Amino acid sequence: TIIGLETIVECHTRNEVERAMEIVAPNVLVSNYDRVRQEYHPQQAIQLAGMFPGSGGPIICLAGGGIDDTESMKRHLAVGYDGIVIGKACMGSTQAPEFIRLVRDRTLLPAELSQWGLEGVEFDPEGFPMTGPKSDVPIPGDDGTFA
Repeated sequence: TIIGLETIVECHTRNEVERAMEIVAPNVLVSNYDRVRQEYHPQQAIQLAGMFPGSGGPIICLAGGGIDDTESMKRHLAVGYDGIVIGKACMGSTQAPEFIRLVRDRTLLPAELSQWGLEGVEFDPEGFPMTGPKSDVPIPGDDGTFA
C-alpha cells in the first residue's frame, strides 16, 4: 500500500464473507468467535472456507478463534486457508514454545490435496513425498507434547 499498511477484514458470518469478496478485500480473517454475541462456533471458519478462491490466491484468507492445537490448525489449513491466527495457544501459555515448534516442524499437506487420503504422508520442502515420518518431531499424543 502507499503508506505501508495492510488491512484485514474480520468476518463471522456468510453475509460478511460475501461482502468481503464483493469489495475484493485483500486479507480476510474468518473468526470462529462471534464478538457481538460472545459465542464460540468451532466449525464456523471450516464451514465458510469454500467461499474463497483457492489457497495462495489474490486474497489472503486466514482463520482464527479457538485454534489452539496442531490438529485444529491442520483442519483449518486443509480446507484452504492460507494461514491461521492464534492467541491463547501462545499468549500466556507455558507450552507456547513447544506449540510453535510443532507448527513450524510439521510439513503440511497442500490444501489442494487434502481430500485425497494423504493425511499420513509427509512432504519435503520441495513438495515430494518423504519415505517415512520426520525423525525427532513429536506428534499430538506423544508424551510431553502440546495437547
